[in-house]
Amino acid sequence: MTDSASLPYRRNVGAMLFNDRGQVLIGRRTDMQGAGGPMEDGVWQCPQGGIDADEDPEQAVLRELLEEIGTDRAEIIAAHPRWLTYDLPAALIGKALGGRYRGQTQKWFALRFTGTDADIRLDAHQPAEFDAWQWVELATLPERNVGFKRPIYLTLADDFATYAQPRL
Repeated sequence: MTDSASLPYRRNVGAMLFNDRGQVLIGRRTDMQGAGGPMEDGVWQCPQGGIDADEDPEQAVLRELLEEIGTDRAEIIAAHPRWLTYDLPAALIGKALGGRYRGQTQKWFALRFTGTDADIRLDAHQPAEFDAWQWVELATLPERNVGFKRPIYLTLADDFATYAQPRL
């Protein structure tokens, strides 16, 4: 078993993508139990991913949107003031994230979606990260099955609540 204290955190970005109704996009992970089943099954999350060595977080979040949901039709409207960190559950240490990290330190962004639902294509890049997606109310996000990332989503639901308002 890998000692988690000896492993670093992976630098990562997260995207809270808001539509004009003030809802946030979530996707169901393809690599977790429940994928491919009814919409209420599986583990859901917002798009997120690693920061490449040659990019800044703002570039990374738009690239991750394109890779994970097939579109980067979005504008950054805010960045969370802090990097948010989580540890992987003990059972995933040495397995998840290539086995090289104890968890992730994430820079989260609120983004306004500038496209249409037809622009969202989960199959745009392979392997697909998500097999289903939906718009949900931000306040309900932490109550979804977001797995061990729930504390991150609780923080974001509070701190990004101002962006979860319908646009006139």
